[in-house]
This record gives sequence, structure tokens and C-alpha cells, in this order.
Amino acid sequence: MEPKSMKTLSANKLFTPIQVGSMKLEHRVVMAPLTRSRSVQPERIPGDLMLEYYSQRASDGGLIVSEGTSISIAGGGWFGAPGLYSDEQVAGWKRITDAVHGKRGYMFSQLWHTGRAAHVDSTNGVTPVSSSINPEYWLDSTIQESTPHGWLQPSPHRALDIREIPGIVEDYRKAAERAKAAGFDGVELHAGNGYLPDQFLQDGINKRTDMYGGSIENRSRFSLQVVEGLVSVWGGNRVAVRIAPSGTWNGVSDSNAIALFDYFAKQLNRFGLAYLHIIEPRIKGNVLIAEGQGHIATARLRRFSREGLLRRGVLNLTTAEAAVRQDDADLVAFGRHFVANPDLPKRIRLGLPLNAYDRDTFYTFDARGYTDYPFYERRSEMLASTP
Repeated sequence: MEPKSMKTLSANKLFTPIQVGSMKLEHRVVMAPLTRSRSVQPERIPGDLMLEYYSQRASDGGLIVSEGTSISIAGGGWFGAPGLYSDEQVAGWKRITDAVHGKRGYMFSQLWHTGRAAHVDSTNGVTPVSSSINPEYWLDSTIQESTPHGWLQPSPHRALDIREIPGIVEDYRKAAERAKAAGFDGVELHAGNGYLPDQFLQDGINKRTDMYGGSIENRSRFSLQVVEGLVSVWGGNRVAVRIAPSGTWNGVSDSNAIALFDYFAKQLNRFGLAYLHIIEPRIKGNVLIAEGQGHIATARLRRFSREGLLRRGVLNLTTAEAAVRQDDADLVAFGRHFVANPDLPKRIRLGLPLNAYDRDTFYTFDARGYTDYPFYERRSEMLASTP
């Protein structure tokens, strides 16, 4: 059952300022990257609907991380997801970042290559790529991708030739340049949830025998090269990385996930990143699969990472406040509650009731369940006028 309100705690640390990279945040309630599928098709351009949505959720000194944004046509992405590989897309995003900045907020662009988690209908016919070939993945009927023709199983993928890998790294670097032109405050690499960087990291997928496979060091090489490319554009303090230690979304697994992500977090320290974004294993996609499980991934990686830690997988203020107060995380990302409450930071700070979210509209394509959730003042007016 969803909480009707979030009780205000005395000396709530969620609303103490913090320096994150180059940003001076006034609070620690971050809007998580949320795939919402409302870009203008077929060009994947952020349009008026996305402008309204992000403008509604911007707050003074608050951070928004954009939805996953495709770095190339071949990089895939769900139907309706925006891109960052054309001038028109850059212009669309620039309107959004200007609006967020107009409310004195900050916005990072999450850069996304889905790898094998794609369908040819969303890649203009290009065969999806991965670290290795895993036929059991595209044969799994429980795995579905959003396409122009509905939800379909992923298309058969192929393994990247080692000579192609520098080109993928360059696609990420070019997307970082476009993010800067679009007015973002930084970029976040999506290296979790079974997307392309994760497909190199985890040995349940990566069966390569070259310099990108085998040992933990080799399997980390691709993601670290991508981070290096992003840092070459932005500097370390405007780059972030999102990981999902021990996550199982999109068929990922690893024989020693603890050793893998301990090593990867240590390696990221050399870049001086803005933050490390951690998806707790209690979350699979957008579904809670481990009720009551603590913030185990952030608690562990806090020992190895010198970056700010952004935790994803919090459902209420009590667990969010605990993560920050116990110093297991510096920032907390909210997803579903930010979908339904455009003024979420205000509601948390003042202990105001929350709108309930409508899961049926998460991945639809119009304003319903997107820009029509009321602000608290409007909600109160609506309740007062009800006979």
C-alpha cells in the first residue's frame, strides 16, 4: 500500500545543502532517470510534452537526472525514448534545460546504449550488439522491449568485433558533447540494468576471450574507457556513473558480483566523479522484489568509493532519511513518487500528502499520467470543490 504522506522528521538531513561535483544542491531529493516514452516520433525529439513534464518537476537547488537518452540510432532505446545524436534533439533538450535552470535547478543527461536489450524496429534495422552472443536471451518470452509495434521479445544480437569497440566509445563521447551543447550540467553513464556497459561487466553475459573478457579487470575495460571519454568532454566533477550491483534485470548475473563492483568502484575513484549512482538489488526494473531489504549495495560501496553516493531503491522518507543520516548515501533518488508528485521535494519537506501513481500510464505516450498529476495546491482546490 502506498503511503498517504511522508512524515516530516526533525532536522531532516534530506534538506541540508551539499556540494556535488560543481553543483551546490539545496536538498538531496533527486529525480531519478525515468523512461517515460513521450518524445516526438519518429525523430526521438524532446517536444512540448517533455518540456512541461520536466519543468513541473524542477526545484530550487534540486537535481534531475534525465530519462535514458539514446546515444545513437544503433544504440536502441525503448519506443518513445529521446535521443541525443541529432541537432534537432539537442535543440529540444536545450528548451528543457533552460526551463530547469529558470527554476534554479540542475539537470544531468543519462546516456544510454541498450546493447542486446533492443529490437530492430527501434534501431532502424541494425542488429543489436553485445559483448557476447547469448541466444537464450532473445528466446526468453519474459523479456520484452517497447517497439513501434508494441511489446516484443528482443531481436537476435551479435557480439561486437574488437575493432568496433572504439567506435562505440566515440559515440558516447559525441553524445557527451551534444549534452553540453544542450545545456545540461553534466552526464550520467547508464552502466546498470543489463544495458551495454553491464553486458561487458558481468560474466553471466560476457564470454569474450580478448582484452575485454575473462578477468574482472578486462570486463571493466569498456566501461572505464567510456567514462574516460565522457570525462575528456566534461571533466570528472560533471560526470556520474549508474550501476546495479547484484541486479538481475535484463538477464544479468555474475559469478562474483561483490568482487566485480568493489573493483569497479575503486577504479572510478581516479576520475573524481560527481557521484556514483547505485541501484539497490531490492529493485528489478521498476518493481520491488525484496520487501524490507536494507541499503546493502550503498552501505558496502561507501567503503570503496570516494565519490558522492546517490542511492536508488528508496520507497519512503524513513528509509531515505536513514540512508543519508547513517552516511550510507549522500543523495536519494525517487522514481515513482516523482512521477505522481511534480512538487515532491516540497511535499516531503512539509509532510504533505502524496498523489498515488498510476502504474498503467508509466509507459504510454500521451499527457495522461504524465503532466496531469496536480501540485499540492491544485489538489487541495480539487478536493475542496468536490461535493
